[in-house]
Amino acid sequence: MEAAAQPPPTTLAPEAPTGFPDSDSIPVGHRLFSRIRLATPADVSHIHKMIHQMAIFKRLADQCIATESSLSSTLFNHPPFQSFTVFLLEVSPNPLPKITSPNFTPIERIIQLDLPIIDPEAELFKSGTNDVVVAGHVLFFPIYPTFLAKPGLYVEDLFVRECYRRKGMGKMLLSAVAAQAVKMGYGRVQSLVLDWNVNAIKFYKEMGVEILTGWSICRLTGEALEAYRDAI
Repeated sequence: MEAAAQPPPTTLAPEAPTGFPDSDSIPVGHRLFSRIRLATPADVSHIHKMIHQMAIFKRLADQCIATESSLSSTLFNHPPFQSFTVFLLEVSPNPLPKITSPNFTPIERIIQLDLPIIDPEAELFKSGTNDVVVAGHVLFFPIYPTFLAKPGLYVEDLFVRECYRRKGMGKMLLSAVAAQAVKMGYGRVQSLVLDWNVNAIKFYKEMGVEILTGWSICRLTGEALEAYRDAI
């Protein structure tokens, strides 16, 4: 008589790709303490520098006319998540000082690295005191996809400074936006990606993002937009 067959092992349902490392299981080594927090008007200088670096990376520097003044006058006129919102990613080789926010609980994680990161622009991106620096940001705002008949979030900027790339930090930033969308009961997170940026396309696909084809960007700006000033 044959022995009874063993039942198949239980298969756990896959979890959503949060992009957040498991801090509790990280061994001691080259650790980088990270935090995602809401940006404030005091962060405009860092945001402006990253926008400029992003424009250079995207080969669109000639179109980047943003200034610290124009950012200050437009970014922080409404409560977070009701209009333009920026998450900043801060990092430090040492534990980060605790901060609180009434609108968003900062997300803190420890990233385990094979080698320490050398940041040649650490002084330019110093945040507050000690050795905390800004490593990246994501800027997003509400949209309303009518086919869904529920709000969503549109990601305009997702940027990680060069020396911090390929460390999972972009996934952390996008995961924070996606988690906020779910928390608010929204039905979509949407963005654009340049068709030549194969690394970005690969990144989005790994995050579970659907890359759509057959759509074109329609933009009315500059002199063409100003021509409508007296149209009505």
